[in-house]
Amino acid sequence: MARLGPRIREKPVEPPPDTSAAAPAAPEPGLGFEKWMGFLSSFVAPLTLVTALLFYFGYVSTREFFRYFGIDVDIIGLSSQEFVMRSPGALFIPVMVLLLLAAGFIVGHRVLRRWLATQPVRTQRRVIGVVAWVGIGFLLAGLLLAFLIPVLGGWAYAQLLAPLSLAIGAGLAAYAASTVRALGGTGIGRSVVVLLVLVMVAGTFWSTATIAQWWGLGQARALASDLTTLPAVVLDTQERLYPGNDDITFRRLGDAASDPAEGEAPPSPTYGYRYFGLRLLAQGGGRLYLVPDQWSPDASTLVVPYDDVRVRFRFVPDENPPTDG
Repeated sequence: MARLGPRIREKPVEPPPDTSAAAPAAPEPGLGFEKWMGFLSSFVAPLTLVTALLFYFGYVSTREFFRYFGIDVDIIGLSSQEFVMRSPGALFIPVMVLLLLAAGFIVGHRVLRRWLATQPVRTQRRVIGVVAWVGIGFLLAGLLLAFLIPVLGGWAYAQLLAPLSLAIGAGLAAYAASTVRALGGTGIGRSVVVLLVLVMVAGTFWSTATIAQWWGLGQARALASDLTTLPAVVLDTQERLYPGNDDITFRRLGDAASDPAEGEAPPSPTYGYRYFGLRLLAQGGGRLYLVPDQWSPDASTLVVPYDDVRVRFRFVPDENPPTDG
């Protein structure tokens, strides 16, 4: 009987380790500027911040509006809601321009990213360098205009060109810096990009505030050219006023403040003067703010308290009333 030799156990062959799962996926090439736009949008999203911005720009335009008529807006006593309601007119043009620029920037950014991905390193550096130096040029021009604003006080456009140059220059410089980082460069830190983005936001804010001021001033001048749209006012006062405008006329009175009841003495005081040619500009804080029918450089706004005067209003009829048929 043959003897069998010792059985040899074969060692199982282990499959080679799968290195594909352990290796991290290669990041997609990109310029990295979109994440900074998302960083900014995270601050704009909250409703409280949006409301605060509407209040601020509404306050700026309203302050300039009443300043034209010689009134400090803080003494009128307007509510926060009234300032917010006055802001859309001042913000319409800046918001539309910013949205169109943002849309154009996104399209241009994607086109430039795809083109740079196919170019050699030398061409990439050259293009990024041009963008960076153009941004630096705008930054220097904006800083120069900002320091010269007190000297160029008579040139109103300096107050708009200075922040616009700073915003454009900081935006281009931040774009170039973020592009360098996205393409693998390490010469520029992330903090520099953040600071440049903050300068761009501040310049945009400053430019929008300037446009809001111009809007308020333009609305005031448009109203001053035709004050007949405001309610007409007949004003009775106890003491004589000196408005200093020929369009405001008056005549003497001797009327009592109200008709006395039977057996009662006539009330006191009496109103001795009645003024015509006035329009109601605003009211608030227990005061009336009245302007003459025709505004002129020598015109002034009359501020009279409710308790010391008697007022009659006449509102303007509809210029286009409905017709029968």
